[in-house]
Amino acid sequence: MTASDGGWLVVGLGNPGPSYAGHRHNVGYLVVDELLRRLGGRLRAHKSGRADVAEERLGPIGPDAPRVVLARPRTFMNEVGGPVKALAGFYGVDPVRVVAVHDELDLPFGSLRCKLGGGDNGHNGLRSMRGSLGTGDFHRVRVGIGRPPGRQEVSDFVLSDYSRRERPELELQVALAADAVESLVTDGLERTQQRFNS
Repeated sequence: MTASDGGWLVVGLGNPGPSYAGHRHNVGYLVVDELLRRLGGRLRAHKSGRADVAEERLGPIGPDAPRVVLARPRTFMNEVGGPVKALAGFYGVDPVRVVAVHDELDLPFGSLRCKLGGGDNGHNGLRSMRGSLGTGDFHRVRVGIGRPPGRQEVSDFVLSDYSRRERPELELQVALAADAVESLVTDGLERTQQRFNS
């Protein structure tokens, strides 16, 4: 797969291991899992050993459906750039066709936004990707988690589980974010923003 044939790399950001699975910081993993469920795909270890990947096609069934690599890096959030760069190089995907799916403090829980480029906003995963790719000009699907309540530290908040009250809405939010990824790959950024950046 190469960038010239319409290939995309969709990276769910998170931390590996069962102790992190339900954390707000791991919502990117949940979105990749939802896309895999829809496509009937399964992750397998990439030969680099630093990510699990699945090669799929999104959109209408047929040879013209866009090719996409869904990835969950095995490194911790602040080191995710290395595996992303390796996968982009291996599959011949330009940074502009990389999609990072990540948690976003500055958006209310239940909302999401899609954009191309921008700052890191204190997100260690985005900072690592920018450093390794040499550019911030990759797509982002920003999944809102809101700000921590009271005086809770941001690091404690993002590394905590969703509340019981949030979990039913979380399923809807993950499904919506997966819809946004599909739209971004098949319909482009402008139409995706019109649909999802409400």
